Amino acid sequence: MDLVFNFIGSIFGYVLWFAFYLFKNYGIAIIIFTLLTRLIIFPFSMKQQKSMASNMRFQMKQREIMEKYKNNRAKANEEIQNLMEKENIKPSFGCMPMIAPMIIMFGVLYSVRNPLTNTLHIAYEKVSEALNSITALPGIGTGINSQYGEISIIKYFSSLKGYLVVDNNPLFNSAETEKIDEFSKGFNFLGLDLLATPSECSFQSMMWLIPVLCFVTSVASMFIIQKMNGTKMQGCMIFMIFFMPLLSTWIAYIVPGAVGFYWIVSTVIGFIQSLVLNIFYNASIIEAKTEARRVVLRRQQEADVAYVEAEGYVAPSELMKKINTADKQIKSGNKKQKRKKLNNNSSSYQGRKR
Repeated sequence: MDLVFNFIGSIFGYVLWFAFYLFKNYGIAIIIFTLLTRLIIFPFSMKQQKSMASNMRFQMKQREIMEKYKNNRAKANEEIQNLMEKENIKPSFGCMPMIAPMIIMFGVLYSVRNPLTNTLHIAYEKVSEALNSITALPGIGTGINSQYGEISIIKYFSSLKGYLVVDNNPLFNSAETEKIDEFSKGFNFLGLDLLATPSECSFQSMMWLIPVLCFVTSVASMFIIQKMNGTKMQGCMIFMIFFMPLLSTWIAYIVPGAVGFYWIVSTVIGFIQSLVLNIFYNASIIEAKTEARRVVLRRQQEADVAYVEAEGYVAPSELMKKINTADKQIKSGNKKQKRKKLNNNSSSYQGRKR
């Protein structure tokens, strides 16, 4: 998987280097870089939000069915299956929109974690040789984390570049050396050295802010999103809400600050994106749109059905004409009978004798 993530990271590395080239500050470059990558994966995030809202709506109806048929498990399963077909719910569909963004985000992380090969696009063999040279130096090599060795090379490059030689030849040519020198000078952001590792820094350096903010932003965003979606937090969910941020906090404490800073920025921007998506694609709106589409589809289906009159069928308009004609005939007949009766009564009248 490292090969895949490094490949994606090398692609996004061009974006990160362009942002750094514009602002000459790695912190600002990470913010711009994260915004752009979030825009790229926004369609996937939108599909994921729609899927989550649809699943929430389905789960509400599923609970109603389970409550209604709590004494008949077979009937409940049958009704749930019918509901899944009706709502077009597929068990594996909810995972699909999450896979692509996850792969992309890991690739983005690799572009931050391996800035020499993925952002500056220096040959891996040269970087590997430089890392071996640095780790072999007494007093420095023991404190280098191999997973974040490229950041360590940038951190110590200005003072150790003279030692980065193989067979009396510098590992990096003049253009690469100039690029690394320029890159290493832009890691100070708001007084924080993003090349430093919080676990190795004093309290006065304020580098402890990075792991603390990692924890606060992760817990706050997860808690608010869960509450906003109406999800009840119980048991394992509460455990995961705190376990994952604690794990990321510990990692941010023992790795260079640039990685932890990227996590903070990514969490905050992702949280804002979730808020915006929830406004337009929450469960209520999804349900209203689904019902509206169902009504329109039903009307279209009814309009497409050929009209066939049943045998002996009389249209309402014709029926009303017949009823009106019958009423007129009845009224006309009643008038004739009344006149005939009046004529009979007048012919039997003898008058008054004088």
